[in-house]
Amino acid sequence: MPAMPATPAIPAMMQPQPNPSAAVSIRGLLKRFGDKVAVNGLSLDIPVGSFYGLVGPNGAGKTTTLNMVTGLLRPDGGIVTILGRDVWGDVNAAKRTIGVMPQPDQIFNRLTGMQLLVYCGMLRGMPRAKALQRAGDLLAAFDLSNAANVMVADYSAGMTKKICLACAMIHSPRILVLDEPFESVDPVSSANLKDILIEYVSTGGTVIISSHVMALVEKMCTHVAVINQGVVCAAGTIGQVAAGEDLEERFLQLVGGRHGAAHIAWLDGGAQ
Repeated sequence: MPAMPATPAIPAMMQPQPNPSAAVSIRGLLKRFGDKVAVNGLSLDIPVGSFYGLVGPNGAGKTTTLNMVTGLLRPDGGIVTILGRDVWGDVNAAKRTIGVMPQPDQIFNRLTGMQLLVYCGMLRGMPRAKALQRAGDLLAAFDLSNAANVMVADYSAGMTKKICLACAMIHSPRILVLDEPFESVDPVSSANLKDILIEYVSTGGTVIISSHVMALVEKMCTHVAVINQGVVCAAGTIGQVAAGEDLEERFLQLVGGRHGAAHIAWLDGGAQ
């Protein structure tokens, strides 16, 4: 598919103002990689205390958007605020408010699970004793106590995903940002993770997840935004976006892409 032409950047003074009461407020977010426009003037408000799902096809701009929201990637244009604070006005202050789930290749996997969590806690300025206590609580909550002294490099894919989530939670952030948090996680562990996240939201925390699994988003999330080609196609509560239909069907209507099955003459499943 050819690259989508860039929407002309709107001068900052003409941008609608971010919503200071939102957990995350985005206005006119823009990011290019060479000739490709990955995020094209995206605007979105994520309410405090919501369980917010970002969904979209591969290459829609979800991860790029999250990287700019969390201070990992500088935008080419637009404004992002977290709890009313301009992310790019003070990146370090914004990062102290959020917990970002690292990808497995972004952690020090030659440490044990306990060592990794204590390291993450102390990086956040915690005293060692407090980091140890919280690390123990998280390992127990994620059924990793028996692997506390095992190197993360020897963890299964699901265990690694859980320790990554624990790294994001150890400093008790007000906002959790999770990119595909349930990928490669077994059903029992997935259920436990969901319970922990739902309880966190019930205390006033905000969870933002990206996912390709519509059934999971429909079941867990209170709100959803459908992103395609770097813009928001629809956003609101699950009921508002689904508009009386199954969320997956509504998603396919919004992003397109469904087509008749291609006929492959030799693929007939019969005896040769």
